[in-house]
Amino acid sequence: MGYYFQLLRWNKPTGRLILLIPAGWSLWLTPTAPPSLFVLGIIILGGLFVSGAGCIANDIWDRKFDREVIRTKERPLANGKVSLKAAWVLLILMLFFSFFIVLSIPQENRNLCLLLASLSLPFILLYPSAKRWFKYPQLILSICWGFSVLIPWAASESSLSGEVTLLFCWLATVFWTFGFDTVYAMADEIEDKVIGLNSSAISLGGKSIKTVSFCYVLTSFFLALAAFQANLGLIYWPFWLITTLGMQREVFLLSSRSKGIKTSGMHFSNQVRLGSLLLLGMILSKLI
Repeated sequence: MGYYFQLLRWNKPTGRLILLIPAGWSLWLTPTAPPSLFVLGIIILGGLFVSGAGCIANDIWDRKFDREVIRTKERPLANGKVSLKAAWVLLILMLFFSFFIVLSIPQENRNLCLLLASLSLPFILLYPSAKRWFKYPQLILSICWGFSVLIPWAASESSLSGEVTLLFCWLATVFWTFGFDTVYAMADEIEDKVIGLNSSAISLGGKSIKTVSFCYVLTSFFLALAAFQANLGLIYWPFWLITTLGMQREVFLLSSRSKGIKTSGMHFSNQVRLGSLLLLGMILSKLI
């Protein structure tokens, strides 16, 4: 059972949290925030199932390449601890559970959520292959992450008529994702070049760190605009300022450290903390 949890990456909660954080931003920026416990529950469960499906699809695509990369060679499919057939069964199961979650959404919100979920599925399943044919596969992942903003909004509001608040939250999520996943790709940069895979870290080369910094600047800028449009209280802005400075501090630390698995892992974990801090500011602003 432990190997199946590893295949789903459920043994690594930071990867699940970094998907659920933008969903939380979306829910707490809606006009009807705070969201109901039911909506929160289905979004959390849906995020777990969808991210699990994405991780399995990624490992099915990359099982041969993963054996040649230090960071991924011990993944269950790469090292043979889980069979390809079992992986496909688990993938179908995760997709079924995700579909069931969408069906549990109240009828007035369900059709739009089904449409968005259907639109997101090709991107989720396409992303793992993008490393073979697209210079910036992290952009595909960013689009996937963008649906984690759209679906919760639709589940809560029954429409996407969030004016510019929703647009700014979506843009912030896209740029944030591109930034942190570019850093994550830096850990595999040497091996990916040898194997012949693409990543934004490889394509950007020496401009990678500056691009990540700019992505985080845009993330903070768009979240500020979204918060302003959503009429968040004054209590939010100290959280926004701390996270804005914190993101740039993380970029500065990238420049002073050697690239590698440990550096990328620390950056990834710290982005989860910073994103959570932003979410906390939004929650307190709505509750106090």
